[in-house]
Amino acid sequence: MKLLVVFYSMYGHIMKMAEAEAAGASSVEGIEVAIRRVPETVPEEVLKKSGAWEAHEACSVYSECLVGELGEADAVIFGAPTRYGMMCSQMRQFLDTTGSIWVARKMTGKVGGVFTSSRTQHGGQESTILSFHTTLLHHGMIIAGLPYNFDGQDQFDEIAGCSPYGASTIVGPDNAHMPTANELDGARYQGRYVALLTKALAPARAAIIKEMK
Repeated sequence: MKLLVVFYSMYGHIMKMAEAEAAGASSVEGIEVAIRRVPETVPEEVLKKSGAWEAHEACSVYSECLVGELGEADAVIFGAPTRYGMMCSQMRQFLDTTGSIWVARKMTGKVGGVFTSSRTQHGGQESTILSFHTTLLHHGMIIAGLPYNFDGQDQFDEIAGCSPYGASTIVGPDNAHMPTANELDGARYQGRYVALLTKALAPARAAIIKEMK
């Protein structure tokens, strides 16, 4: 079974979380994981002036995602930073090109999850994930968050991301704060959770879709 982690990262935080999600998913036997990035839409000159060029080059080790890959995967976990309480424009633009697999109902019954980042503790992480879920539901996906079985959600030792809606990280006002050990643990937990659900549901998915026709 194939699980795809699709992300956009401007300063590298979401890339680190994507790698943790992939590590968690890879820990499940029988799950093949691939990481893909969505295309950058910001001009090179702007990336350099904003201090994001180094992270952009780091993210470039991962191939750009092709829409067809979503249809071929058995599960997809999406990661994108928040912009004013919603997903970034790069991810939105990519999702807006998925009409062909929506028409073909390629995503129906597949497990999907979302993780994110924000500058501040209350910077719109939950609203970003919840609004992202709308697109997944239009594709007929089954949503997996980050259940409270992940004990890291109950810690009080640090200001940290992660919620029942999905893993997340807080990057700080200068974007220099990389994901903490707890936040990465949350991402790994979510990745493993999505993979386990995918493995359990896969045998029934084809039969369910057949019954729905």
